[in-house]
Amino acid sequence: MYLFFEEDGAFKAGTVLSEAGNAFQVELLSKKRTKVKANRVFLSFESPSADQLMVQAQAGAQELDPAFLWEVAPDGEFGFDELASEYFGEKPSPVERASMIFALHANPVYFYRKGRGVYRKAPEDILERALQALERKRLQEEQKKAWVESMVAGDLPEVLKKQALSLLISPDKNSIEWKALSDAASVLHMTPLRTMLKLGGIASPWRWHVDSFYATHFPKGRQFPQDLPLPTEAGWDKYPLADVEAFSIDDSDTTEVDDAVSVKHLGDGRTRVGIHIAAPAIGIKRDSALDAVARARMSTIYAPGLKTTMLPEPWIKAYSLDEGRAVPCLSLYLYVNDETYSVERQETVIERLNVKRNIRYDRVDHLVTEEAILAGTLEMDFAHEISWLWHFAKRLLADREAVRGRPEPTGRVDWFFALEGEGEDATIHVRGRRRGAPLDLLVAELMILANSSWGLWLEEHDTAGIYRSQRMGRVRMSTSPGPHDGLGVLRYAWSTSPLRRFVDLINQRQMIEVLEGGSPAYAGNDIDLFAIVSQFENLHAIYSDFQTRMERYWSLRWILQEGMTEIEALVVKGDLVRIDKLPFMQRVPGMPDDLERGTKVRLAIHSCDLVDLVMDATLLSVLDECDAELLEEDDADDEAPAETTEAPAESAEG
Repeated sequence: MYLFFEEDGAFKAGTVLSEAGNAFQVELLSKKRTKVKANRVFLSFESPSADQLMVQAQAGAQELDPAFLWEVAPDGEFGFDELASEYFGEKPSPVERASMIFALHANPVYFYRKGRGVYRKAPEDILERALQALERKRLQEEQKKAWVESMVAGDLPEVLKKQALSLLISPDKNSIEWKALSDAASVLHMTPLRTMLKLGGIASPWRWHVDSFYATHFPKGRQFPQDLPLPTEAGWDKYPLADVEAFSIDDSDTTEVDDAVSVKHLGDGRTRVGIHIAAPAIGIKRDSALDAVARARMSTIYAPGLKTTMLPEPWIKAYSLDEGRAVPCLSLYLYVNDETYSVERQETVIERLNVKRNIRYDRVDHLVTEEAILAGTLEMDFAHEISWLWHFAKRLLADREAVRGRPEPTGRVDWFFALEGEGEDATIHVRGRRRGAPLDLLVAELMILANSSWGLWLEEHDTAGIYRSQRMGRVRMSTSPGPHDGLGVLRYAWSTSPLRRFVDLINQRQMIEVLEGGSPAYAGNDIDLFAIVSQFENLHAIYSDFQTRMERYWSLRWILQEGMTEIEALVVKGDLVRIDKLPFMQRVPGMPDDLERGTKVRLAIHSCDLVDLVMDATLLSVLDECDAELLEEDDADDEAPAETTEAPAESAEG
């Protein structure tokens, strides 16, 4: 005797070996033995055999039309045997009975299971909606299949092309578009991204890196709202015009001139040094429409060939310290002893500044050498002031090094890209800027001094601010003042780039409110201030990562442009190397474990992946050079470049 029964949610058939009470010992088709309770048995039969019944019943179920069964089924609950008798005749065979239960069970849209072998047909209105849903699903499956076939053949459907970016950065994985892309990528043995690149949905790796970043972080676009107010000069005339001849030092492509300096010899053995910072906080009030926009961005975003400003262009033009215009600024005046270069006193004032000259770093840097300064042969605008400030900066550096307990490394070169042309087809030129060069040192030390002085100013005036501190090698940003061991200063508050960093704008706003006799915009316990700190750190990390990724992209593009097959690098640690004369670090499998930090090696370049931004390279030889100092991180990394160029390099400190 054979049984047809249900076990673990599946229909099975087997041969009865023994019977005990209400249970059977059954041998399944797989020869496995199992215990089956009588209440789980649907049929007992003598023929055909168990395996034949399963094959014939499943085939028979395929021939049963579920729509017709639904038509003839009773309105209430019914057993499968009842419907089998109605359909096949008064005494259906075991195969026919089993076919019926297979058919009922396989069509849950038509029949609801109400118990073991008991069903109820779906209400007509619900069935109609369910059938419509099934039809839509069938059509979608056909559409997906057609899209997959098209992509495998090399043709990207237009509907997927229009959604290419969103499918990759924020896919709805239940959509047929994503499923089609995923299936095609699987057939092509590629990732969805590389599939889109191959098929032209994403035009190029450069477009992917740029467009995916902006689509993720600027979903409404990079443009500013059209209804933002325009800047006015109303009230500027209440500020006195500074009696100085000031100059700025920036790259030629700098549009946000935040800072300028001045030198005035007082004739009493002292010199007054002015550090002048553009003052957009005068016109941008807390919680204004423009303040909200700047807060959402938090800073200007830099990458080679790209810049997205924190403030709209009209506001940058209004407050930038461009030569020939009197604009508001926050000035820190330092009264310096001419013999010792020590600062005897300081004062902070709000005034208007008419910058006499915007000196462009890239045009004069080759002229401003230590040799020319020491020999008194420097010939350029403000040559005397630059020479005097260099001596002053050397004193400031020495003071900081004494506090740090170690000298700052010198000689490291920051490598960056000058792109000729636009977009991915630009011609790439690699440029270097040596840390500690006279202009670099001069600007960096003055900005560090301003930020540290104003950090102390905020604390002394019991005014809330946002500080950067470093203890035990850990850099943190907070509303609580603390020392910055890496820079060797007691307090440090970013304040010198208010046109391109929201934190600087906040600190400047606080100082201006107090200097004008009012209450600071933010109290020390203002929850909004804590939120700004958290948001800034988050976006600062995101923007820095984007800058690094784009520097890696252009590094690889330059290698391809130059047709290089070999390149030199410095060992950082283990198999991690820094490529010589490029802002690019790379792991090279198979490197010897015993190489000292700074050891120079030569690598063979096999390929450059512009999507994953990695270089396939292997070690060719170990050279007889070692220069660990070139790998030392400058603790002022996020200060010096940020104040001397539009594209700040980031570092461990930053």
